[in-house]
Amino acid sequence: MSTTPPSPDPRVGLRAGIMTTYSKDSTKRIMAKPAAEASWNMRLLANRPPAEPFVGVTHSDLAFRGHYVIQGNYDGYQVWDIANPRSPTLYDEYVCRGSQSDVSVYQNLIFVSGESVSGRLDCGTQGVPDSVSKERFRGIRIFDATDLKHPKYIASVQTCRGSHTHTVVEDPKDKANVYVYISGSSGVRPESELAGCIDLAPDVDPRGEQFRIEVIQVPLAHPEQAKVIAKPGILAALAVAPRNVGRTASDSADRAAQMAARGGAGRAGGPAAGRGPARAPTGPVQCHDITVYPAVGLAGGACGGYGLLLDISDVKNPKRLFAAADSNMSFWHSATFSNDGKKVLFSDEWGGGSAPRCRSTDKYEWGADALFTIENGKEVFKSYYKMPAAQTSMENCVAHNGSLVPIPGRDVMIQAWYQGGVSLMDWTDVSHPKEIAFFDRGPIDTVSAGANGGSWSIYWYNGFMYSSEIGRGLDVFELLPSGFITQHELDAAKTVRYDYLNVQGQQKMVWPATFVLARAYVDQLQRSNGLASARVTSLMSEIDAAEKVNGGARKTALTSLATKLDGEAGSSSSAAKIRMLSATIKELAAM
Repeated sequence: MSTTPPSPDPRVGLRAGIMTTYSKDSTKRIMAKPAAEASWNMRLLANRPPAEPFVGVTHSDLAFRGHYVIQGNYDGYQVWDIANPRSPTLYDEYVCRGSQSDVSVYQNLIFVSGESVSGRLDCGTQGVPDSVSKERFRGIRIFDATDLKHPKYIASVQTCRGSHTHTVVEDPKDKANVYVYISGSSGVRPESELAGCIDLAPDVDPRGEQFRIEVIQVPLAHPEQAKVIAKPGILAALAVAPRNVGRTASDSADRAAQMAARGGAGRAGGPAAGRGPARAPTGPVQCHDITVYPAVGLAGGACGGYGLLLDISDVKNPKRLFAAADSNMSFWHSATFSNDGKKVLFSDEWGGGSAPRCRSTDKYEWGADALFTIENGKEVFKSYYKMPAAQTSMENCVAHNGSLVPIPGRDVMIQAWYQGGVSLMDWTDVSHPKEIAFFDRGPIDTVSAGANGGSWSIYWYNGFMYSSEIGRGLDVFELLPSGFITQHELDAAKTVRYDYLNVQGQQKMVWPATFVLARAYVDQLQRSNGLASARVTSLMSEIDAAEKVNGGARKTALTSLATKLDGEAGSSSSAAKIRMLSATIKELAAM
């Protein structure tokens, strides 16, 4: 199968259009002129337009529980039944305005971020007209969704900046509680509205909110008693982040416009302004998003001007190990670790997500991903990756949310690029990442650059990929076998199963020992020329023969094969992969 991308790139110059819309009385859907689509090595299985209350309102992030996907929306959330991923159905909807309504799940609980100044404690849609009000909600909403069809709103944890995003964190040493890290991009609310909210640096006032995140403790037996228990100063003492002189003031304007649209004014980084005496400029005062990886004890903090590496061995008190800066990065947005925890990728939401940053005139490094290895507790820069197809000035396009795809023995990631579509990227070779699949639609509008749309996030979950389309609803995709990924690799990926998934709470992927996993490793050895073609053929034959027998005969055949592989590993350029194959064969022999 070919590994040559289509030329010319079919994503360039796609026809604009929407998908579906509703009649004014909301009784029927009207097909609008659809946008043209282009894909390579992946396939769109289904698109489901939003329920009527959410039409025209921004869709945000996704979380998964069982055979349901929960899709955030600035006015609440929707629940889709994905028992049949090729034909998802709307299961429930919950209107509760607040933006940006990022969602997470844990056991029977749903967590929803609220940052907008128009958000209300009672979930009303009438807004909050007063500048200071006890009716305003900004923080984390907690729902008991034991009955997912009839969730109960059980707690509102108010925070000083509200919650732009949040991260659910499990503490292996504390099974009675779960924790939530809060990142807020807006300014600090007045103390007259929420006691203890002081817009000062801690060296001016120990209660000051600047340079901190908030940690919420949620008692699992009584989640209604959730509360803020700590405010770690993970951003303290950082210098002003370097800034590329080629960028313009439009970056700040784009970000300010986006925040105004979300209902939250204020800053996401830059000088530590606020009340109190004048002080020298510093680094960011808040984080945008934090991805935790408890299996390796680390977190990646995307914090405006910096990408932080955090030690979360003490979940209640994360500590900064290292802060990476890069003049080509404008707004560090989110993080993803490699499965082994030895690499980390940070996305750059240059322009705040509302601007076109994938035009032919935009540099490759801007609005891209920055890829690092983690060496002795430090991030070491290796390369950039950016969706490679030029988009129009009418398409907001920049790096956004994605997740690892469990292709065994490799680092493969699916990622959203707003109206740049979605891109599948292999970063196994961290210095030379490459695109291996994509999907894209034409712009929503050819006249107004303010018509935001495209994929907010796309995540792999139990064999399929689900995308939250900002304006068009929910998309479901599947990967196709190609010169980059074989059917055996796809089948092995589908053996990794989750009971639930919050992508910002990264789970370690573990592949059960199966014959298809063994064949996937053989495919990879063939692709890399790690073994001679004749040896690849004989390996497949031996694996096939062993699968067809049982009991002692199978064990004998597999043990013999593993012994031969161990002997071959020493002379191969793909020794590590041969040992992975051998380990799988040994596990199969022991079953």
